[in-house]
Amino acid sequence: MNKLKKAENMFGYKDMIFYCISAILLVEQIAMSASIGPYAVFWWLITIVFFMLPNTMVTSELGATYPEQGGIYAWVRDAFGAHWGARITWLYWINIALWVPSVFIMFSGMLSAMFFPDMSLWNQIYIAIFLCSLLALTSSLPLHYTKWLLLVATPLKFLIILIIGVAGINYGLTHGFANDLSFSTSIADLSSGLAYIPVIVYGCLGLELIMSESKKIISPEKNIPKAMFISGAITAFLYIFGTIGVLAAVPAEDVEIVSIFAVTLKELFGGTRIGDILVSLLGVMTLFTFFASMTAWSLGGNAAMAEAGQEKEMPSIFGILTKKHEMPIGSAIILSTTCAVMLIIYGLMAENAEELYWTLFSFGAIIFLMPYIAMHCSFLKLRQRDANKFRPFRVPGGELSAKLIAGLCILILIMSILLFFWVPGEPIDLNYIAQVSAGLLVTLLFGEMLVRKNK
Repeated sequence: MNKLKKAENMFGYKDMIFYCISAILLVEQIAMSASIGPYAVFWWLITIVFFMLPNTMVTSELGATYPEQGGIYAWVRDAFGAHWGARITWLYWINIALWVPSVFIMFSGMLSAMFFPDMSLWNQIYIAIFLCSLLALTSSLPLHYTKWLLLVATPLKFLIILIIGVAGINYGLTHGFANDLSFSTSIADLSSGLAYIPVIVYGCLGLELIMSESKKIISPEKNIPKAMFISGAITAFLYIFGTIGVLAAVPAEDVEIVSIFAVTLKELFGGTRIGDILVSLLGVMTLFTFFASMTAWSLGGNAAMAEAGQEKEMPSIFGILTKKHEMPIGSAIILSTTCAVMLIIYGLMAENAEELYWTLFSFGAIIFLMPYIAMHCSFLKLRQRDANKFRPFRVPGGELSAKLIAGLCILILIMSILLFFWVPGEPIDLNYIAQVSAGLLVTLLFGEMLVRKNK
């Protein structure tokens, strides 16, 4: 019986694939991709070749060679010391606390667009705050419960995206495509898609999240690389396919991030009684996947933060675990509280849900990209320091190839961060830059204070 319970709380090969896909396959990412317009597919293909594939190779090598509990935190700690590991864990964790509100605002915005069109911004914020509280609960439940949440959500994501893709393409073939998706149009004005490169890069990250639960992975040396490559390939295909489906039905200029799925579903299936029922069903399924994705990320982020708290590299309150199942309840409660506070602060400054979403997303995304720069630097340091260590999976091509691949990823990550602030050729929005920069500075200083306090 004890062995059975232990197995229920472990990740097998298939569980890992579902977890990885649930983390990186975000239905809301398709909405952001569609906002790029006809250039989206081209930029996705470029990003897959020059960033997603190299990043997956580096992550697979780190995960298979150093399968320590904590993921990025453990790799950075081993490469550069405990305090750098703590800094990266803070950025990784606080990004989730900033990103969750933006997704929950999309949740309430889509709920409003589908069922309650007159809902005010603050009522949408109250719904998002309730979801933050619910997230604290699900993140503290035993893993065998939350694992099933992810196992249900991942096939639903497949189903939703495949339906949107197939129905969108069929709509385009029947009624004419809402956007010209030809290759010549995709490359006609590449500068127009430049601003959205960070959005696509953002959608390629997260495979390493499973490593925050590495103690619960069965045969990590063998299963990690396979699970990561399969998850990455499936996710890349579904992102492109889903984006094509949305752009086939909705003109790019009409794409609004918060309500795009409601608009797309109504355009594809609405107008009849059966169609309206299908729209409602798919809408509820999409909302469920939003919450499940945030559960996956909060599980990983809270586990890494709890590890740092128990190692006394972060305040010990982050390391508080539930007694029976050792789930990171301390980190979970603090994260959800931070999410609610951020919703209120930025809600006071935003005029509508769309503006609130983009402000929260941009702020969180900049912080989110920073730990990955440290991850690739750690890869280079550990490759050099542990040159003779057995590596179940290696980035192909020798040492020079490994340096070039990691260097390329670092370059793209830095470029993506800069593009969040300003896109060449676009007017400079000083108010936006000031808001995001101020939030970024406060976040970095507060994290540094926590790290130094625990020296």
